[in-house]
Amino acid sequence: MRAVLALEDGTCYEGSAIGAPGETGGEVVFNTSMTGYQEILTDPSYAGQIVTMTAAEIGNYGVTAEDIEAAVPKVAGFIVRDGSPIASNWRAAGTLERYLEIHHVVAIGGIDTRALTRKLRSGGVMRGAIATGEACDQDLVAKARAVPPMEGSDLVRGVTCRAAFEWSADHPPLGDLVPAASRQASRPLRVAAYDFGVKRNLLRRLASYGCRVCVYPADTPSADVLATRPDGVFLSNGPGDPAVLEYAIDNVRAVLEADVPVFGVCLGHQLLALALGARTYKLKFGHRGANHPVRDLATGRVEITSQNHGFAVDPASLPAALEVTHLNLYDGTVEGLRHRTKPAFCVQYHPEASPGPHDSDYLFAEFVRAMERR
Repeated sequence: MRAVLALEDGTCYEGSAIGAPGETGGEVVFNTSMTGYQEILTDPSYAGQIVTMTAAEIGNYGVTAEDIEAAVPKVAGFIVRDGSPIASNWRAAGTLERYLEIHHVVAIGGIDTRALTRKLRSGGVMRGAIATGEACDQDLVAKARAVPPMEGSDLVRGVTCRAAFEWSADHPPLGDLVPAASRQASRPLRVAAYDFGVKRNLLRRLASYGCRVCVYPADTPSADVLATRPDGVFLSNGPGDPAVLEYAIDNVRAVLEADVPVFGVCLGHQLLALALGARTYKLKFGHRGANHPVRDLATGRVEITSQNHGFAVDPASLPAALEVTHLNLYDGTVEGLRHRTKPAFCVQYHPEASPGPHDSDYLFAEFVRAMERR
């Protein structure tokens, strides 16, 4: 079936439908990972976005329930150069194309993703729309321009959990590739995790380090969370513009005042900075992939990291209470922060990987040590 991708600048790409029939719109972004497409599809941080995979062929190892980061895909749409018609892997439970159809993901294949990526790198990410069938290109351009911009969008409310729950070992395990940290506490450490669009592997990694994790909806009052006397508070990843999440920023500020150890990741990193008076801004085309180099300023070591974000913390706005701990070696953006007097730190990238390398897994051990010291 014919499919068309239209961008807000009037550019149209014609290809073929490789997912569900229909029409969708969102911010068109690109991800440089060669593998991990199922984790990307189900990462709640991609809500409202149409993801372009830069690798030439996607789908050759199929799909499996073990690789999902949420129960269903969260992307607004999907773009590939060549979608593999077969699944060639012993773990595969089906093909990518069938998975996209079952979960109603509108996707397009057979277009020049190199040209599309160059356009997004040069001009910045832009709004787009995908339609299958005999869609009119100009009508689709108009629909792309009608997509709400990412700036000013609260997408967290659409992906957060509806009620608090305790993470259980009954959830499908990914498999622990890194040994759990040596423990000192005689009981499981209690972690309260704010769900702004949390990936399952973040919860898996916390549990693998001996933590008992209770997950809370994004708008849960800080007083309710602190009343449970957690040993630490975790701020998860998530989609949209962090600056408009005033309810979350207020809650993070109250948690910091309580002097409980805090660990933030991605959107959680941005919210922690905002709670202390810093500002965020939108990147031209964002950081999305599993191969981004980040320097740890304390050790000088370089970590290869998994990343997915379109906003960053403005270093010129940082208060004196925060120190920069990590920098992106591609463009010098802030990748890590630590409070100078409180047990709180955060990183812009994804230490849980999935997909991606495990260079940054040590950050979970740091969080555990902070809770044990307290």
